[in-house]
Amino acid sequence: MLTVEIPGYRTLICRHLVLDYNGTIACDGKILTGVKERMEDLSRSLDIHVLTADSYGNAGKELQGHPCELVVIGTGDEDRKKLDYIEHLGASSTVCIGNGRNDCLMLKQACLGIAVCQAEGASSQALLSADIVCQHILSALDLLLHPARLAATLRT
Repeated sequence: MLTVEIPGYRTLICRHLVLDYNGTIACDGKILTGVKERMEDLSRSLDIHVLTADSYGNAGKELQGHPCELVVIGTGDEDRKKLDYIEHLGASSTVCIGNGRNDCLMLKQACLGIAVCQAEGASSQALLSADIVCQHILSALDLLLHPARLAATLRT
């Protein structure tokens, strides 16, 4: 569990981290450098889940050895499937990171939604649905590894 007290805002009590795959932790179907190490560190305090339609058909291979649960949601109604998944986990204790239009609902409902804008870009709706926007997944994951950064960004 990860607890972060944010002055003037609220206290976040997080149990799960849900990550989008393509455009978030992977580019062109390949895991980005540095993601595995951060996932390993975060897995000590959060249960990590990766949700994907698996457009490239290789998410399982790419995530082999990573400390996470891979969930292939298939195509169609992806936004709703992702939302349903985090509601099942408990949205009020789930951090979500994504970049696409199909991530908007989960970013908005999560206790903390982080949008990333990398090589694949980001949906403007995803940016507006998130609590925080980062330029890279490593920066987003580092916010969770260094919670004082979250407090500095979200405090009033």
